[in-house]
Amino acid sequence: MRITKYTHACVRLEHDGRVLVIDPGTWSEPAALAGADAVLVTHEHADHVDVLRLAGLGVPVYAPVEANIPRVDVIGVSSGGGFTAAGFRVRAVGGRHATIYAGRPDCANLGYIIDEAVYHPGDSLHVPDQPIDTLLVPVQGSWMKTAEAIDFVKAIEPRRAFAVHDAQINDRGLSSVNGWLAQEATGCYRYLRPGESAA
Repeated sequence: MRITKYTHACVRLEHDGRVLVIDPGTWSEPAALAGADAVLVTHEHADHVDVLRLAGLGVPVYAPVEANIPRVDVIGVSSGGGFTAAGFRVRAVGGRHATIYAGRPDCANLGYIIDEAVYHPGDSLHVPDQPIDTLLVPVQGSWMKTAEAIDFVKAIEPRRAFAVHDAQINDRGLSSVNGWLAQEATGCYRYLRPGESAA
């Protein structure tokens, strides 16, 4: 499986000619959706879902059943549910967005485990009840601190981890976050710049 990171939380998975895109938000490049067969949306925030792009895309879009995503016909998904999207086996886990401050925002957020190997948690730090080979770890957000990202990687113990949710960090901050994760995440962490891939 080829994994290509796009700006912020957007990731493109390709295998045997099939393309699955996760969280193509307003900050991600339109190229992430080129040739997409299906899209997974973890939650309704604009940095994870660009409704204008998805409204005219013409492919299945899966999102939490409780999500409010106007102008896009979504296939509602619930935590614990399994389905196939673009030929990839997907299991939804978790349920709520991490708290930012004083209980806000309180929206549905699902993480997705793809082909029992790749895990994108969206804006949560939900630890699934199964081994994870490749973790897409949120590294920055108004709802988290670096120590929580490190603890999340350590709790899951993936074979490898790649950063997502990083568009609000300048180069100095990103260097610091990457340094901490590389040092503390026992050799599994690697930063992919937007457009960079890993197999």
